[in-house]
Amino acid sequence: MFKRTEESALTSWFFEVDRKLLYMVLLMIGIGVYFAISAGSVAAERINQPWYFFALKGMPFYLLGLVVLFVTSMLSKKIVLKIALLDVVVGLTLLAVTFVAPHTIKGSARWVSISGFNILPADIMKPGFIFITAWFLAKMREKFGDNLFVDKEAWKIRLFSWWSYMAVFLSMMIIIFTHPDVGTSLLYLGVLGIMLIIAGLPMLVVGGLGALGGGALLLAYYIMPHVHNRFQAMLNGTGDNYQVTQSVQAIQHGGFFGKWSDAFIKQSLPDSHTDFIYAVIVEDMGAILACVLLGLLVYLLKLLISDALNARDKFVFYAVGGTAALFGIQTCINMVSTLHILPPKGMTLPFISYGGSSLVGFCLLFGMVLAVVREDKWK
Repeated sequence: MFKRTEESALTSWFFEVDRKLLYMVLLMIGIGVYFAISAGSVAAERINQPWYFFALKGMPFYLLGLVVLFVTSMLSKKIVLKIALLDVVVGLTLLAVTFVAPHTIKGSARWVSISGFNILPADIMKPGFIFITAWFLAKMREKFGDNLFVDKEAWKIRLFSWWSYMAVFLSMMIIIFTHPDVGTSLLYLGVLGIMLIIAGLPMLVVGGLGALGGGALLLAYYIMPHVHNRFQAMLNGTGDNYQVTQSVQAIQHGGFFGKWSDAFIKQSLPDSHTDFIYAVIVEDMGAILACVLLGLLVYLLKLLISDALNARDKFVFYAVGGTAALFGIQTCINMVSTLHILPPKGMTLPFISYGGSSLVGFCLLFGMVLAVVREDKWK
């Protein structure tokens, strides 16, 4: 369809970038903007604001996200790694702020307020976490080969070793877990687990990681009242089930073809524009079009997996594989919470849910993926 007629940096970028992945991300952002207006108008009315309140409030983040996506996708792997390191440093710094002076929203002390904007550090540092972990795994494999998990030298206490990596990771996890934010803690643990598995982690240790995650969830059940109450509400039908009940009813009301202008249950769904946006999509557009959207999300995941499997550089393989893990797990968690299969986790649907930190974080992550995939394929 397109042919090169000149040689320039922009021309090279256009013909070398994974355009299918780029177009899918842009499509998801476009869908997100539409529902920021549709679902956001209902949420705005509940707080006595104009119907366009959330669309207008989110517009700077959509514009910033697009700029970040395109600019980052044009960078070299070397610069991408520097950005990833900066992202981790900034994220850890903001996480430390939440530990000593948090901004609390709905009982969760996981936010930082800067110039009137609420920023979620655990969201914005996801790209840096994945890419620094991928770089670490690639360097460990380069140094220790297939024995990167069992070589005694890899476990010696030094600047570059498993102990140094785990010290940073566990510090981050402890802060996120105590916010309390069990869902994001399990998300990070799941992504790390998958990245370690594709790097060759023995299955016995994989079982240990699974037990660690289960133990963390069990601990949260006994020591965190909100986690305990949510599980009890799901299992026994008691307690505060209002949001998930409204979510399921909105899905049922939508039917196959949706209610469009006659949709009304979403009006009583408090987080209709964020955590439960998929329920709004089903009520508005119906199960058929909602399944089309689900198919698009699966196709985007398939593109990530294909790029990972076709990578020549181990670092790219780990980074894109980790991105696929994050995108897939977070999408699944949002879906099962919406359907009341699991208790609500307060987790967005990537690119679709309203939320500046989540959107910009995913745009940065996918821009970095486009950059390293392009360099791995053409350079």
